[in-house]
Amino acid sequence: MDFLELGVMIKTLRDEQKVTQKQMAEHLAISRATLSAFENGRAGDIGIKKVMLMLDYLGYQLRIGKKSRLPTFE
Repeated sequence: MDFLELGVMIKTLRDEQKVTQKQMAEHLAISRATLSAFENGRAGDIGIKKVMLMLDYLGYQLRIGKKSRLPTFE
């Protein structure tokens, strides 16, 4: 999974939980524009720490499994 796919997945998870970009951004102390750009594949400079915060907020975590060299989340 690359960052583009991860951004789309975060948007999907956020939408499923009926959380707005504004709500999530305010809770995580990031700009709504940064969140929007990430979800739409335009945030090339977003750090992994912010991605992990987003996933944690939505109840998921990023991990690397023993059987796969690629990161996944659950």
